Formats: sequence, structure tokens, C-alpha cells
Amino acid sequence: MSSGELIVKGGFVIDPTRKINGDVGDIAIKDGKIVEKVSSSAKVIDAKGKVVMAGGVDVHSHVAGPKVNAGRLMRPEDKLRAGVCRSGMAQKNGFRMESGFSIPSVFRTGYEYARMGYSFVMEAAMPPLLAPHTHEEIHDTPIIDEAALPVFANNWFVMEYLRQGEVENTAAYIAWLLKVTKGYGVKLVNPGGTAAWAWGLNCLSINDPVPYFELTPADIIKGLIQANEYLGLPHSIHIHQNNLGNPGNYPETLASLKLAEGVKAKNKFGRETVMHSTHLQFHSYGGEGWKDFCSKSREIMDYINKQKNITFDLGCVTLDETTTMTADGPFEHHLHGLNHLKWTNVDVELETAAGVVPYIYDKDVLPNAIQWATGLELALFAKDMDRAFITTDHPNAGPFTRYPRVIKWLMSKKAREATLATMKNTDRVINATYIHGIDRELSLYDIAQMTRSGPAKCLGLARTYGGLAPGMNGDVSVFDLNYKDMPKDAEKIEAAFQRAACFIKDGEIVVKDGEVVSHGHKKTVWVKVKMPENPQVTRDVSQAFHRGTYTVDISNYPVREYLAPHQSIIDVNVEA
Repeated sequence: MSSGELIVKGGFVIDPTRKINGDVGDIAIKDGKIVEKVSSSAKVIDAKGKVVMAGGVDVHSHVAGPKVNAGRLMRPEDKLRAGVCRSGMAQKNGFRMESGFSIPSVFRTGYEYARMGYSFVMEAAMPPLLAPHTHEEIHDTPIIDEAALPVFANNWFVMEYLRQGEVENTAAYIAWLLKVTKGYGVKLVNPGGTAAWAWGLNCLSINDPVPYFELTPADIIKGLIQANEYLGLPHSIHIHQNNLGNPGNYPETLASLKLAEGVKAKNKFGRETVMHSTHLQFHSYGGEGWKDFCSKSREIMDYINKQKNITFDLGCVTLDETTTMTADGPFEHHLHGLNHLKWTNVDVELETAAGVVPYIYDKDVLPNAIQWATGLELALFAKDMDRAFITTDHPNAGPFTRYPRVIKWLMSKKAREATLATMKNTDRVINATYIHGIDRELSLYDIAQMTRSGPAKCLGLARTYGGLAPGMNGDVSVFDLNYKDMPKDAEKIEAAFQRAACFIKDGEIVVKDGEVVSHGHKKTVWVKVKMPENPQVTRDVSQAFHRGTYTVDISNYPVREYLAPHQSIIDVNVEA
């Protein structure tokens, strides 16, 4: 970590954690942390006339692990779409070759997030059995701090414990799994539905029976909420709901959200929510089929705005050719049936399954245009921007490198209307969505909440990430935007957020004038739960490996220490 002193002087500071909205001020950094003041010998970063924010925090992205790598292997054509490039500093500083557009290489992933001023990224779905591979890719991704969410909602141990009503055993198993996988929290993907896929089935409703296990998705969701709060983990459950992507799925989305009603968060990390609903755009559809497919974003947000214990991210469609990938195996098979492009599926024993399918979001294809509008509407209808976060479910609705474009659309009605006007079915899109009638334009303060303070608080990381208060990480982004003279040209907004004028990570300048100049010092963040030993769970896990239920030995299951040499461990203590 840098031991030098820096001061970012004279910028328009936007820091929702301290309710600062455009005040001109200085940000001082020493020993990698933000401090009250530094000495007169500190290096000066001139931010006059520019916007200063904390480093960005991405709550949900697919950037490392087996399905990401499967996507890279099956799509060689994607590798060259963004061009192959090398940093200008490469020859003397050892920078690595970059490639890939929707599924960039690990090197491009780290560099591009840094260029946009992001300091932390959550890998949103890690199969526990394949956690070592996930951490290998995290280890090789430069600059950005990362964590990973193991998937639990189709895990055979979890479903067996919940079928018997054993929440404490479920919690003990979660604690063990987080430790051995160096995981961060509890991810649910199509609860019960991916397990049903092993029988060629799915669970489109939260009340559908899960084959063999004699429980429902609703049972799994409620049980994992209880287990998560029993442990007091930093992050709430993180749920990819059932019936993703299908017309008319919004009632099922509301039904799963309502399972969090009346539940209070129990943790020491400042988290106030018990459920994070991810890529909500894909779960906010009306209609009985593709002919009457429409947005139901207002109905979804009317509910969420009243529920203070729920957060969500957008999953915005960016109208690009991309690569879909998810642990929702049955959905990917369904998508392959729609577009007949390449498809791969992987079943991970006892735990999950995943699929990968390329996809083209075409603005002239009516459902795609409606999806584009729906994602933006969710943010524009939101009342608490600290509970609404910008994502594209990278790479499912588009690459994370399009976040600046999403920001442009959210901040400029003119930009939205310009995109809408280029669509072949403009009038039909207007009739099927709310976007044309929404005049709201988000502010830079709103954007800072959605990309900094909000996701950091949601993840239980608000003490270190997402803000500029003394004691927090020395992660500072400087953007070439004048707060008091915001450009009427929306393209300048996109350009500014695409390439930060300066990005300081842990007190070290890693991006200057939009280009990476240093690899910085990255960390892997994971949760270590300390709780009394549970003999039943210890015996169950040991017996499962001993009798060959898994194809690996239990000694080969955990993630090795060398894969996460620079760790930031969050301790959670659970009393008996």
C-alpha cells in the first residue's frame, strides 16, 4: 500500500456518505487511507473544474470463474471485437495484452474497471466446487479489489437441511462453505429451478415443487433469509429470482420480494436490508407472450419503494452483441431455443448448473427495445437511490464497459429520446413502456449513490468503500465534468465516465488521463464466520466426501491460500 501523501485539490466533491453535493474541496490521502490533512510536501492532483467521487463499487458482475472462461473459449470472435490493445506504459511497466468485448480477458477487465474509476467488483455467482478456478482468475485480474458470492439455492446440503426445517444447520453449512471457498455471501440463482434442471424440469413459480427434495423455491428463499440473518453476514441474500426473462413474470417477482416482508436485518456492518434483488430488469415483464410483451417496471417499483429492507440492481440492456451466462441452466437452454446460436451447459455436482449463449440485443427487435426501456425505468421510478444500483448483469444485458452509456441515458432525457427515435418500432415501444413519458433526469449525486455509497452499504462495506470520509480507503475518482456547468451534450457525460481524468486506488495513482499507469495493490475480500462447531454438519459434510458423493476428496475442495495472497478478511462472530 502506498506510503506517500496525496491531495486532490479544488474539485467539486460529491460524497453521499457525508451529504456533500458539489462543494469545492480537497481530499487528502496518506498511507492508502483518506485523512483530514497531509503535509505541505504531499503530491498535488489538480481537480479544479472537475468532479471528485469515491471509487466505484459494482454490486453484481460476472468477471471470473468457469462459466466466464467457457464463454471466452466458445466465442473466439468476441476476443477481437474491441481490438487488441496494450497500454502505452506496457514496455517498461509490464502491462499485459488486452482482448475481448463482452467477455474481456482478466487483464482487460481490471484495466477497464480502473479506467472508469471503479475500485471494487463483486463476482456474482461462484460454484463452490470450482472456487479455486474462480480465485485463480480473481488473482490475475489487476488493480480492482474483488469478492465472490458462492451459489446456495440449489445446493443439495442446503435443500436437505431446509426440507427438515434445520435453519441452524443450514447456517453452519454456509459458514463452512464461505470459509473453504473464501466466499463473501449467499447467492441464490433460480431457487430450486436449477436443481430441477437435472431432471429436465424447472421451477417457474416460487410454489413449484423441487423434484426429490419435497420443498419449493419459497421455502428455499425464506430459509436462506433466516440463515443469513442468523449468521449476521455483511451482505443480505443476493437473489436471481425464478422465471427470469419470460413475458408475464412480474407477479412471480413480486411474490418472491414479499417473502422479505417484516424481516429485520441483524448484523454489525450497517446493512439495513435482508434481500438484494439482482438484474431486476429481467424480472419486470408483463404480457402473455412476445406479441403483447411489455414493461411492468412501475408496478415493481411501486412495491420496492415502500419496502426499506430490499435493494436491487438494474441489469440494463445496452443494445449490444454480448454473451449471456448464468447459473440458471434451464433459462440458457430456453434462450438457445429462441435464437439457435451456440450453447454450452455445465452441471456442477450437488451444487449448481450453468449455461452460456451468445445474444444480440437489437434496437429494431421489439422485445429488446422494451427491455432497454424497462431497465432505465426502474431507476427513474426509484425514490431511494441508495437502494438502486447501476449494473448490466455483465455480460448478460451488455458489457460493464457500457456503464457510462447507462449513466448518460439516466441523466439525459434527450439522450433517451434520441435512442428511442432510431428504433424501427418507436411507437410500439412507447405504447409498451413508460420511458417516453418520464421527464426525470438523474443528478451526479444520484449517480454517486447508485455506483458508490449505495452498493457499498448494501454489501456491508460502507466503512471502507464508497465514500471519502477520513479512515476510508484512499480510492478517489476524478472526472472531467464541471458540476456547476453540466454539459448539455450528453456524449460528454458518457466520455467522462468512460475514462477517468485520474483514479487513485489505495493512495496510488493508477489511471491518469484515462490510461492505466500502475497495477496498484489489489485485494481479495472474503468473510470468515466464527461460530461453535456443529457436529451434525461436520459429520454430514465428511460423510458426503468419504462415500464418494463428490468426485473430489475433501482435502482438494478448499481454496488454497496462495490463490488469495493479498486478503481483506471480514470476521463474523456467531455466539452459541
